[in-house]
Amino acid sequence: MTSRWLDLVDPSREELDSALPAGCDPDVIEELLAAPRPGRKPHPIIEAHGAYVFGVLVVMSPEADARAYERIDFVATPDRLVTVRRSAGASPEYDMNALRSAPAEAPVGVLVQRLVDDIADTYLDLLDSIYAEINELEDDIDTLSPARVRLRLGELRRMLLHRRRVVSGMRAVARRVLDGRVEIGEHDLFPPPVERLFGDTYDTLVRVTEEFDVARDLLSGVRDHLQSKVAENQNEVGKKLTVIASLVLVPSLVVGFYGQNFAGEFDRGYWTLAVSTSLIVGSTLVQLAIFRWRRWI
Repeated sequence: MTSRWLDLVDPSREELDSALPAGCDPDVIEELLAAPRPGRKPHPIIEAHGAYVFGVLVVMSPEADARAYERIDFVATPDRLVTVRRSAGASPEYDMNALRSAPAEAPVGVLVQRLVDDIADTYLDLLDSIYAEINELEDDIDTLSPARVRLRLGELRRMLLHRRRVVSGMRAVARRVLDGRVEIGEHDLFPPPVERLFGDTYDTLVRVTEEFDVARDLLSGVRDHLQSKVAENQNEVGKKLTVIASLVLVPSLVVGFYGQNFAGEFDRGYWTLAVSTSLIVGSTLVQLAIFRWRRWI
């Protein structure tokens, strides 16, 4: 059966009505026309609606901004695939021209599988970017301030959390097709050979999920490194304060013993300012020598 693939970007209601199959659920149409909601990230789904299948796929980019997630909706029938995208500025980031140039005789189920599989492959590229950011942060942790490192750690942690949720949703989409829970008629859309293809896509998404867990562990290692660095700096400060207190202790004892805060006593020979100053300087130099010898400073 010859299949048709219609890719619509920011379609009007008239364009959508002409592209969708007859009897499409009004709620689905409204969902396809809905503009992106600020602060709300899309979640992958796939549902059977009688004569067609409705799904939401999510493409992710490495940047943690408003365009980090691109939503791709689709409506699939045994003879037609309609994809709907929203442009973010000049044009959408995800390019599916290579997929659409596939042989026209490919069944719709195969086209859906190719689309899901291609998006899953982009997640592998995303992982490379995440690993690069974590390695860069780990390399710069000794030069950046602890506050800056904590801020970056929080950003990466939130990014990993949101992206792992998206990957889990995409994995659920592939699993539902693989288990035969999303179907039209007697396997008219996803026959057993296509379901087996989704098995390969599911394995890729499982691998991506595991890699996200590895990235989270690496991020925990960077956090532990930061905590050890902060503790080491605190120990250094404590050691310096202890050395300063030790250096001040003996001069304070000498000054207190000689009672140099009392007027008239400096005229006596053994109470002179030179003697007390010599004791203070000498004791301080001796302490510094001992501290240096013991490598405390």
